Amino acid sequence: MATDVHRTVTDQDAPVQSGAPAAVRVQGLTRSFGGRRVIDDLELTVRPGEFVALLGRSGCGKSTLLKILAGLDREIDGSVLVPRRRATAFQAPRLMPWKKVWRNVLLGLPGRPPRSRAEAALEEVGLAHRSEAWPKTLSGGEAQRASLARALVREPDLLLLDEPFGALDALTRIKAQRLVAELWQRRGCAVLLVTHDVEEAILLADRVLVMDDGVIAHEAPVALDRPRDIADPRFGELRAELLDRLGVEATAPQAA
Repeated sequence: MATDVHRTVTDQDAPVQSGAPAAVRVQGLTRSFGGRRVIDDLELTVRPGEFVALLGRSGCGKSTLLKILAGLDREIDGSVLVPRRRATAFQAPRLMPWKKVWRNVLLGLPGRPPRSRAEAALEEVGLAHRSEAWPKTLSGGEAQRASLARALVREPDLLLLDEPFGALDALTRIKAQRLVAELWQRRGCAVLLVTHDVEEAILLADRVLVMDDGVIAHEAPVALDRPRDIADPRFGELRAELLDRLGVEATAPQAA
C-alpha cells in the first residue's frame, strides 16, 4: 500500500506561524485493516492555534487518525501534512517506572538536554515538587500531568491528546481539563483532542468534530465565551445537537 505522509511544513525547525493556512491538513486519507476501511477518504484541516475536539463512537477511527497524525501509523493512502514539532499524550501516562519523573519528561529528546528543561515543564503543570519522585508514587492526576510535561517539553506546534482524562476520577478530571485549557491559551499551539465526553469537548474546543464510518460526518463551531458554563442554554443546545449526531438521547447535564 502506498504511503504518503508529509511530516514537515517547510523545514524541521520552522514553527507553524499564526498566519499559516493550516497546522494540520489531511486530504484523501484512507487506512484499512484486513480489508476493512477504518478511515475512508477523510478530509481534515486544523488551523494554527486552534483547539479541535474529535468525538465518535468506539471503533469509528478516532484513535487511528490521531496515531497517523502522530507518525505512529504510516500504512496509509492519501496526504497528511503536520508540523514536525508535535507531541502526544495518551490516556495511559506511559511513564518508565525505573526513571524518576524529571528523567521521564526528557525521555526521547535528542542529545543530552539539561534537567532544567524538565524542571521548567514540570513547573508549568504544577508538578515541580515531584520531579525526584518515582512514577509508582504518583497519583493518577500527577502521572497525567507528568505525561503532559513530557509533551510540552518538546515545544510542540501541534499537541495530540488521546482521551488523556479518561482514567481520572471526576474531580481530578475537572482539574486536568482546566490545566489543559490554561496550557493551550499560554502556549498557543494547535490541539486535537480525542474524547468520548461531549461536555468536555464543548468546554475546551473552538470546534467539535464528529467522526462516523471513517469520515468527519459533522462539524460544530463552539461560539461560547470562555470560561464556559454548562448551565448556559446555548451549551445545552450544542450538547443536545452533538449527542443526537452520536445517536445518544440527551439528558440534563450535571453541574460540576
